[in-house]
Amino acid sequence: MQKILDLISEEMKQAFEAAGYDPELGKATLSNRPDLCEYQCNGAMAGAKKYRKAPLAIAQEVAENLQNSETFSQVDAVAPGFLNMKVKESFVRDYLRDMSGADKFGFQTPESKKIIIDYGGPNVAKPLHVGHLRSGIIGESIKRICRYAGHDVIGDIHLGDWGLQMGLIITELHKRQPDLIYFDDSYEGEYPKEAPFTISELEEIYPTASAKSKEDDSYKADAMDATYKLQSGVRGYRALWDHIIAVSVADLKKNYANLNVEFDLWKGESDVHDIIPGMVEEMKKGGYAYESDGALVVDVKEETDTKEVPPCMILKSDGASLYNTTDLATIMDRMENFHPDRLIYLTDKRQDLYFEQVFRCARKTKLVNEDTELVHIGFGTMNGKDGKPFKTREGGVMRLENLIREINEEMIRKIRDNAQTKGYEIDVEQARETAKIVGLAAIKYGDLSNQASKDYIFDLDRFTSFEGDTGPYILYTIVRIKSILAKFEEQGGKLTDIVIQEAVNDPEKSLMLELTKYNAMMEMVCEEIAPHKICAYIYDLANVFNRFYHETKILTETDNDRKAGWIALLKLTKEILETCIELLGFSAPDRM
Repeated sequence: MQKILDLISEEMKQAFEAAGYDPELGKATLSNRPDLCEYQCNGAMAGAKKYRKAPLAIAQEVAENLQNSETFSQVDAVAPGFLNMKVKESFVRDYLRDMSGADKFGFQTPESKKIIIDYGGPNVAKPLHVGHLRSGIIGESIKRICRYAGHDVIGDIHLGDWGLQMGLIITELHKRQPDLIYFDDSYEGEYPKEAPFTISELEEIYPTASAKSKEDDSYKADAMDATYKLQSGVRGYRALWDHIIAVSVADLKKNYANLNVEFDLWKGESDVHDIIPGMVEEMKKGGYAYESDGALVVDVKEETDTKEVPPCMILKSDGASLYNTTDLATIMDRMENFHPDRLIYLTDKRQDLYFEQVFRCARKTKLVNEDTELVHIGFGTMNGKDGKPFKTREGGVMRLENLIREINEEMIRKIRDNAQTKGYEIDVEQARETAKIVGLAAIKYGDLSNQASKDYIFDLDRFTSFEGDTGPYILYTIVRIKSILAKFEEQGGKLTDIVIQEAVNDPEKSLMLELTKYNAMMEMVCEEIAPHKICAYIYDLANVFNRFYHETKILTETDNDRKAGWIALLKLTKEILETCIELLGFSAPDRM
């Protein structure tokens, strides 16, 4: 289905051509003066020099050709040469009827691609904290947007599950429980299915071990030795590692479920450990990798660089691999097993240079195809009101589950206060379940309404408000529409027997015109991978709907056809709002 601006532009182009001018001058845009008109065209200004004619004269000729238009109710040529247009109510009505009956409201999906999104990236054995929030929220929304656009998308958490941190945990376990059979080299039986630690114990063990290794060289040496044994395949150490992964992943899944974030793959650095030697050898054979100060590197600088781009280090001087090595091996593994057209990585934007190096290295060493897209989406930090990275009141890094709990408690309070203000009782359990839904919207909308690359202030009071540019405000709008539709059915109306009618007042037409922008918005969101543009759109849509709601007596309207037309308009509004919040990763309750 064509975008409404394309349809309007087509008619404008025909009018320019009929007047003897280049039809490409007829491109229409949304008006930047909505108080004067709905759409505008500045083509006459651009054509003035080419045709050596006053722009106003050109505009007047074009306007004359549109006087009997089926699309426009008004076309004015305005000095110094603008064309201001308003569209007919019947044109908008017909467009929305087509949208209502079309799959995805007429959104035209691009050519399907195979996409892998690498997001999440937490380390095992450590609790999720607010620093993990953005990658999960943004990544989940991008995954949903890409799938909506028709792409085949795989989301991978890419766990930090290998390296010294594992050796530190195993070393501390050895110090605390030296008699565990995992440390008995002579043991040949089956290891217990139950882990010798809980997630709470595991989360305490790692920071303790990390602190000890910084103060005690012998302790760090033991940890490095344990890491070597693990990576060399020592049975007991591998069995302990299996327990660490199982306990950690179970906890991660629970916490990510609270964010409505899901991964298709639960792979980690360990999954490519065994293919690194072969990859490194191929880089050497191909003449890409060479030794520099004992380390193995690949030059990735290019002639067009305006800043220094250091070589990509593949192995350290002691032969140990790095994050670069693991990420390159992961790219190779993904290309061999999934054949993606595009790889999207989400991390802190401070890693821009790192990913530039890795991507260039992957291309230079031919780990990817020439047409494989490698995309890094760097996001800003979530800050407190002081403008610094978000902390607890005590100054520590806040655990993600505590942040979610704090928001849910605030939402329970506001939901109960709202019910009391409106004079109805709300069940405590119902309030708790509603608070989870609305609290998630507060978190996700609060994050996603900002451009990903920008830092933003996490303001609990503002994000949980039922007013303003917030998730709860969007949900409140949807709930209001649900209530009206339910009452219409209670009055005997049927939601299947209604069609959108011509607008009879300005607020109604404004709502209808806002709905027509959906396809253009979604096209831009998919092209730019920009969830924040969905937020901007639904905030505008919610505002124009609420203006229409406050100025229109919908359910008490005595003209049944008109009432049914309004209900059809509300139904489409609800469906578009619900589609948008689904792409953002949250849903709406039935009552607030």
